[in-house]
Amino acid sequence: MIENFNTYIQHIEPDFWRDLCINEGALRHYDRGEEFVHVGDVARYIGFIRSGTLKYVAYSADGTEHVVGMVFEGGFVADLLFSLSDLPAKVSIIVETGCDIYCYPTKDLIKLIKTDESVEAIYNRTIEAVFSTVYDRYIDLYCASPQQRYSDLVMRHPDLFSLYSLKDIASFLNITPTHLSRLRKNSGNHD
Repeated sequence: MIENFNTYIQHIEPDFWRDLCINEGALRHYDRGEEFVHVGDVARYIGFIRSGTLKYVAYSADGTEHVVGMVFEGGFVADLLFSLSDLPAKVSIIVETGCDIYCYPTKDLIKLIKTDESVEAIYNRTIEAVFSTVYDRYIDLYCASPQQRYSDLVMRHPDLFSLYSLKDIASFLNITPTHLSRLRKNSGNHD
C-alpha cells in the first residue's frame, strides 16, 4: 500500500501498536461512510487497519468538510492525544472504503500507560512523532505552493488517486477541485 504517507510511522514502534491491536483488540468491520470517530465525542478505540481507507475530517463553522488526513491498510487510526486525555475529538474519522479494523479500547490503553512505564514511553514517542508529521504539513501549507504540494504528493503517492476522490485530495491539499484538475492537466498526470 502507500508507504510513508503518514511519516510518523517511521519514528514509532509500529510493531507494538499493531500487535496490541491485533492480539488484544477485536476485529470490527466498518462500511463506507461510517465514522470510526465522531467529532465532539471521545474516541473509544485505536485501531490497526487490516483493509480499507479512512479520512480525517474537520468542519468549518458553516459545516464545510475539510480533509486533514488520510490513512490506509496497514496503518493506524486513532484520535490518540484527545481520547487518552478524555477530551472530545476535533475531527471525525470517516470510512472511505469498507474497512476491517482491529480495535483496541482507549480505556484499556489509558490503564496500560498508567501502569507500564515502557508503554508510557512508547506513547510519548508516538505523540511526538505524530506532532512532527502534522507540524510539517502545517508549515507546507504556508511555505510550499499548491503546485509544490501537489507534485510532492504525486511523486511520493501516485496511487492515492485510485483510493480517494479528487474532491478529498483537493481538500487535503487545501485547494479547490478545479485547481487540482488544472494542476493534473498541466502535469499530464490523469491517474
